[in-house]
Amino acid sequence: MDDKESSAIFNQEAASSYDKQRAKLAPMKDALHLLIRTVLCELPANSRILCVGVGTGSELIYLAKEFPQWRFTAIEPAAAMLDICRRRTQEEGVAARCTFHEGYLDSLPEVDAFDAATCILVSHFLVKPEERRHLFREIAARLRPDAFMVNADLASDMTSPAFQSLLDVWLRAHKYAEMPVNPDSFGRNVAVLPTQEIESMITSSGFNAPTLFFQTLLIHAWYSKSVS
Repeated sequence: MDDKESSAIFNQEAASSYDKQRAKLAPMKDALHLLIRTVLCELPANSRILCVGVGTGSELIYLAKEFPQWRFTAIEPAAAMLDICRRRTQEEGVAARCTFHEGYLDSLPEVDAFDAATCILVSHFLVKPEERRHLFREIAARLRPDAFMVNADLASDMTSPAFQSLLDVWLRAHKYAEMPVNPDSFGRNVAVLPTQEIESMITSSGFNAPTLFFQTLLIHAWYSKSVS
């Protein structure tokens, strides 16, 4: 997905309704944030966190309030989403500890290595495996040795009976939230891969073997450490 595609999907109207649309499913997000906090909680007080595809800033704001000395660099190609993230960090009083970059990692100026990175519901939009590996390699290149990456994506073996069962519940959850979902986009616009394939991509991109620590329906999250 390039800048134009991202801007088209997350235009001003879509960005402004993004969090409101997902309000009924917020407990899923909140549980993920709590466990990300637990994974990262022993990082130094002055840690620097890279948030890739930060969207409207939910995990950044949560972590910034939990760890008042951490500093954050927020990467987001969709200008409308990044504008909302900026505004929310100002409202929450954490903007002074944030750097905002509209674009992708390859255009981020060279800075000191980060202590951790988050990449939440981002990489599954890269439907070509090599593009996804490239993203993970770019994240690894921005991290100090032995630093955490927390990655969450949709994942499942789409050929399995379990996938169809989970998909049915996924669709019911989104119907409850009044969020239309087109299941035909899975495998076409969204790369829903078996967990083993995603883990292999992470391991081959500059990280140690990832640990699966969270699942809600099709959403899976892993933590891994950059190779030292």
